[in-house]
Parts: sequence; structure tokens; C-alpha cells
Amino acid sequence: MELIFLGTNGWYDAPTGNTVCALIKTADFDIVLDAGSGLYKLDKYCDGTRPVFILLSHFHLDHIAGLHTLVKLRLKKGLTICAGRGARRLLDVFANRPFTMPLAELPYPVKVLELPAQAAKLPFKITTLPLLHADPVLGMRLELEGKTVTYCTDTGYCRNALKLAAGADLLITECAHLPGEHNPGWPHFNPETAGKLALESGAKRLVLTHFSAARYHKPALRAMALRLARKVFPGTAAASDGLRLRL
Repeated sequence: MELIFLGTNGWYDAPTGNTVCALIKTADFDIVLDAGSGLYKLDKYCDGTRPVFILLSHFHLDHIAGLHTLVKLRLKKGLTICAGRGARRLLDVFANRPFTMPLAELPYPVKVLELPAQAAKLPFKITTLPLLHADPVLGMRLELEGKTVTYCTDTGYCRNALKLAAGADLLITECAHLPGEHNPGWPHFNPETAGKLALESGAKRLVLTHFSAARYHKPALRAMALRLARKVFPGTAAASDGLRLRL
């Protein structure tokens, strides 16, 4: 199983990367975590000969902007888009005219599932819980090929994030805030809280992504965040666009 980061920025594209998107390649299917602008790179790593699943944590534009590039893909085994309650209604607006090619007119079949209600229809086990943010966000825990991968983005430190991350083989979390930064009205992690979540949950590895494009506007700032997170949790890595990891 392999993890490939297609976009690692939060908010907007910049020289540091595209907005947030990651691909998990398993033996049987390809799973995409969020559909930021990095999604346009998917056909470099995914030839469409296996089913593809896009899991949307929420509907902020930096997490869904890449959906307008779906028309360039040739997903012969089809696409399933999964998101929280109300996903069909929201996608009927955003992934439709006049904004982009309607899902029903893409050159491959597309299904939409709402989580957690329809999680049982997926060919892999997923647990979702609401996270702490200004708008509804789902954290996700995936069980794949004997490994557990947890994905928590756009959230402050909360009990549900801790539950989802418990004992995970890999924890992927955001790092939108700078060291020491807190904003109760716009909750996000900083390097220290990301490290704290990994440490307290018993996760085996931590990868930071979703770095604010405004705050982390040069690679040296990501390197600083990595150093501080590693002081709390040594098994931390900082993602950049194109990073590939084996699980």
C-alpha cells in the first residue's frame, strides 16, 4: 500500500504546493483523501483500471476545487464520491453547470454516498466522526490491508480526533496554524497540537499536511513546523507535493 500526496496546501495554491489531496493506492482500489486542486495530478498515478473513491472531509473550496478536473480522467471502473450528510445536494450544485461538467455527464459512472449513513456500501471499513471546525467536517479512520489510516483535517484538538487516531498505523493531520497559534473561532492544528494528538492517541506515525499557504509560504517554515512537532512526537514527517510513503 502506498500513499502519495498530490496537494499539501491549505487555502490556496502557491509555489509551496497545490491544495490538499492525497492518494492511497491499495491492491484493489484507489482512495483519494479530499479533492483540492492537487486532484488534477491523479491520472499520473491512477490509470482507472481499479475503482476510485474520493473521500471529502468537507466542502470548503480548497478541499473540492479539483472536482472540476474530473472530466480529464478516464476511470473505467467508475468513481464513488463520499462525503457527509447533504453531499448529494451540495454536489448537485457545485459539480454541475454553470460551474463545471455535471457528474452525470462524465465519461465514466459516478456514485455519491453520504457518510456515515452509507458507509456499509463501501468495500473497505471506514469510521467517521465530526470534528471541531467553523463548518461541518468529518474525520476518517480507514482499515486497509491490515493497516489503519486516520485522516483529520480542518479541526482543532477534540475528543473525536483522539478516538479516530487511537493506535493508528498512520495519522495524517493538518498543520494550518503556526507554532503557538490558536484561534477558537477558526479551529486548526499547529505543530505542537498535531504532535500531541499523535502522542496521546498512540499512533505509530504522523504526517503533517494542509499547511496554510499564507502562514507557511516557504519550505523553511514547514521544516520549522516539523522540528517542533518532532519534539512532541518523534515519528513525524512533513508532507510536500509528490511525497510518496509505503505503509
